[in-house]
Order: sequence, then structure tokens, then C-alpha cells
Amino acid sequence: MKQPSTYNAPKNSLVFLLLSLLVAAFWVIGRTINVYQVAFVGVVFEFLWLPMIAFTFILPILSFLEWRKEKFKLKSLPLYALMIILLTILFVLWQL
Repeated sequence: MKQPSTYNAPKNSLVFLLLSLLVAAFWVIGRTINVYQVAFVGVVFEFLWLPMIAFTFILPILSFLEWRKEKFKLKSLPLYALMIILLTILFVLWQL
């Protein structure tokens, strides 16, 4: 018996989406909460700062390439990852 067809996202797409959510959460938390109030949290924030900057600039490119590979489908995870990262960049720039 044949299973009903569902959308099977490639693993890269799911990884890009999860990383985009992680980067967005990092920047939103860093902008809205005083992370230096607790010393340990401040140390972790400083330790993760450089990788998050790299992910902020690399993930949109990789997400766009993955979205292009999926032929620009509107129901694809790389599109959502790209939108999350772009909204995060706008949020961070708006907060300056």
C-alpha cells in the first residue's frame, strides 16, 4: 500500500532553518536582555558572538542557494530560513 505523499524536506534545509532560528534567538535575546547581568551568561554570549556573526552573513547565501536548488518553491524550508535571517538583520539594524 502506498503512503500518502508528504513534503520531505532535505536535511540541509532543516539544518538551515534551525540555525536561522538559533541565530535569530541569539540576536533578539542579546538586544532585549542584559546578558552581562549574570557573569556566566555574559561569557557564553561573548564566546558565541563571533560564530553568530559568521552565521548571520553565511546563512542567507546558503539558504538562497538551497532555495534555488529546490526551484524557488514557496513551501520550502530554505525560503523560511532566508526570511528569518533577513528579518533578524533588519531587527538588529533597527535597534542600532
